[in-house]
Amino acid sequence: MRKVLLVLLILLIGGVIAADRIGVRVAQDEIGKQVAAQYNLQQRPEVTIHGFPFLTQAIGGEYDQIDVKLGQWTERGVTVGDVTIEMRGVNAPLADVTSGNANSVTAEEATASAVIPYAVIKARAPKEVKNIAAKGDNLQVDLNGTIAGFPLSGSAVVSVKPSAKGIVITPISGGLAGLPQLPAVGQLVSWTVPVANLPVGSRISKIEPTPDGLRVSATANNVRLNDLPNA
Repeated sequence: MRKVLLVLLILLIGGVIAADRIGVRVAQDEIGKQVAAQYNLQQRPEVTIHGFPFLTQAIGGEYDQIDVKLGQWTERGVTVGDVTIEMRGVNAPLADVTSGNANSVTAEEATASAVIPYAVIKARAPKEVKNIAAKGDNLQVDLNGTIAGFPLSGSAVVSVKPSAKGIVITPISGGLAGLPQLPAVGQLVSWTVPVANLPVGSRISKIEPTPDGLRVSATANNVRLNDLPNA
């Protein structure tokens, strides 16, 4: 009798787990559909609902964390990639999720991150900038050309900082190598990439150089799914 009960218990647990995993997939697909429809995305974003069991979260309408991968996103003519939004403390009533209503889906905190490829940064740079690469917390730019009649060939270490106008790139003191020490050179290796916000309605606050580009992130509090800027 004990063996029978044990088998039934195992089957019951297995059935609950299977139902839980099926439920989370259905919910992820539905949220992906809502986000794609809300912002006219060509591809449905990838949605991941964290936490176990899912069904307990779904019934209560409260989720530990939901991640949404948008892929590409454009602001002021600049397209960035690998855009991911991590939402924590999500409130999403089950009836609203299943009916396709995103009006009441909120998150206590949402962090968006993206990668700005160096090709995109170079496209906004002066034509004398020939190459850009990560150098610790900064960037190294290689330059070649002519300025004020002086041949321009060398490299400069530049800093990257967020501002209201976008990502500001400026030379670091003593960071010019093999370049004429002219004020015009410093101006030449200074420019702004006009990406100031990410799709949580918040200004970029963190920038990290990587081999593929600048990884930027922004965090906002008390965010509604409907408030995310049009992607």
